[in-house]
Amino acid sequence: MAAEILVVDDDQALCGMLIEHLRRSGHQADGANTLGEGIKLARSHAYDVVFLDVQMPDGNGLDYLPGFKDVSSCPEVIIITGKGDPNGARQAISSGAWSYIEKPHVIRDLLLHLTRALQYREEKQRIKTVPVALKRDNIIGHSQQIKICLDQVAKAAACDASVLITGETGTGKEVFAQAVHENSNRANNNFVVVDCAALPENLIESTLFGHSRGAFTGADHDKDGLVKHADGGTLFLDEVGELPPAMQKSFLRVLQEHSYRPVGGTREAKSNFRVIAATNRDLAERVHNGKFRSDLLFRLQGIWIKLPPLREHIEDIKELTTYYIHKLCHRYGLDSKGIAPDFINALSTYHWPGNVRELFQTLENVMAEAPHHPTLFARHLPDHLRVLQAQAGIKTPTPALPSDPEITAADSLPPWRDYKEHFELSYIRKLLEQTDGNVSAACRISGLSRTRLYQLMKKFDISS
Repeated sequence: MAAEILVVDDDQALCGMLIEHLRRSGHQADGANTLGEGIKLARSHAYDVVFLDVQMPDGNGLDYLPGFKDVSSCPEVIIITGKGDPNGARQAISSGAWSYIEKPHVIRDLLLHLTRALQYREEKQRIKTVPVALKRDNIIGHSQQIKICLDQVAKAAACDASVLITGETGTGKEVFAQAVHENSNRANNNFVVVDCAALPENLIESTLFGHSRGAFTGADHDKDGLVKHADGGTLFLDEVGELPPAMQKSFLRVLQEHSYRPVGGTREAKSNFRVIAATNRDLAERVHNGKFRSDLLFRLQGIWIKLPPLREHIEDIKELTTYYIHKLCHRYGLDSKGIAPDFINALSTYHWPGNVRELFQTLENVMAEAPHHPTLFARHLPDHLRVLQAQAGIKTPTPALPSDPEITAADSLPPWRDYKEHFELSYIRKLLEQTDGNVSAACRISGLSRTRLYQLMKKFDISS
């Protein structure tokens, strides 16, 4: 089938070669040599597939991938790169790319990847999906990152697979777990929360599975456990990474068989529960370190919802703030309050290590300090937020890159990759030092996107 295809590559010779190859295969193909030009074409024309280079003169193609996916025609994006990189491949696939091809193989593999992508696209468009009105009362925000998470919530709600929700502390893991439950066919039954980090190790088994009379001192009657209470509903294992190894083994069997034996009991009991687990730990790393069972991780990770930290979707700050201020006004019986632009601006300059939870706690403190003010201004915020806002407004010239007087001849030049990384590391360190770790100010000075800045910080193991 003929398709509309866009090739975005700064190598004009290769770009022209790919376009000619595609046209000879019966497709309509256009080309762009910059990301800006490519995005402009993608927004004005309905393309089925975009071939996107990584290293472009005006940025990194991987950072722009969501922008190409987000245009009205929602094309499939195939990444082409001069040099393959495992981290780049991971970012590409995680951002929604169809596939990841190295340039030395692009002519050979082009039509194979294209044919499969077009077949998938045709089948996807034929499938008639029934619109789902997702209940998301407590999930606030319309950023692309939140939309991706909500898509996963909808998928999880439509089936009975186990769900693993990961994210930093304060990102709202329990809120998303409740959303999965409330949108599923188990919504009319119990949502039972188990805080794995708070359970005393000697009581975990009886708390989960219950006990029979006389099972231990003080057990003067039979008592059902949380697994029984979740029968027909959802069992939410919060901070599942904290389960002791012995309990991990016991719970694995319960997940597989949906049967258990109360402490001191002689008969197996059944419970038809659906499990949703959450953690702020890297469970793959804990598996590698022998602290978490790999087979249990496989059972829990049926559907994986990765929640972004607030610093990666700052555009939701205004909506989150408006929602919570309105909620607090209702709680305290106050008239609705206005929110000044400088209030939102000050909140947006902070990197929020405690995420949404920290934001809401800050807003509670503001309401306690200014209950009778009809409008909230930045003046009502804690000093550390106002200081960051003031610092972000100071226009400091971008520091010049240091010269390297030691390189005097071509034969003394280091490899380009090493030379580039050396100066990247130096620049990022000085940038964050100059802005006192303020990511918003660093992005403004450097012209880097937040995503790209965080990529570089992770690459060089630098924290803000």
